[in-house]
Amino acid sequence: MKGGGVAGLLLAAGEGSRLGRPKALLELAGERLVDRGVRLLEEGGCHPVVVVLGAATVQVRGAVAVRNPDWRSGMGSSLRAGLAALPAESRAVVIALVDQPLVRAEAVRALIASGAGVAVATYGGRRRNPVLIERRHFAEVAALARGDVGARPFLAAHPELVTEVPCAGDPADIDTPGDLARLEPRLLEPE
Repeated sequence: MKGGGVAGLLLAAGEGSRLGRPKALLELAGERLVDRGVRLLEEGGCHPVVVVLGAATVQVRGAVAVRNPDWRSGMGSSLRAGLAALPAESRAVVIALVDQPLVRAEAVRALIASGAGVAVATYGGRRRNPVLIERRHFAEVAALARGDVGARPFLAAHPELVTEVPCAGDPADIDTPGDLARLEPRLLEPE
């Protein structure tokens, strides 16, 4: 991969129905999840950072906010909206989810440093997020992203393209109040 930079894309449009509020607005350890996600991508080396919003409209410093009017249809439409909003000079994108606050910037840096056209963070051998995708694949990723799935159908259709990148950290996500209670104390632990 040569030329241009690697953009960051934070998917933050959902309403958090099982949690009872939009995850983007959730504050943990004094920081909203949306701001934490932007910081993750910035510190990981992504520029610019694009945040896709939907259920909640929030001001996001340090990022380009894009509204997905079709956010109720699921993550696929948010991924399409975000990919369409990336600058033409971005050679690749790292896609992260707003509800995974324990993912570390080192994971983003490792994906970029891999030099791969398609790279997936793994934790204990399991594929999770974030994911790096080279620009030449954006159209197919967008075409396959439907309902509440993002890049997974593209990754499944092209296993020969995928480089797995072992990462430290924890990809646990916050879907319920129980998840929140379990993960919040861990945000205060030193990395």
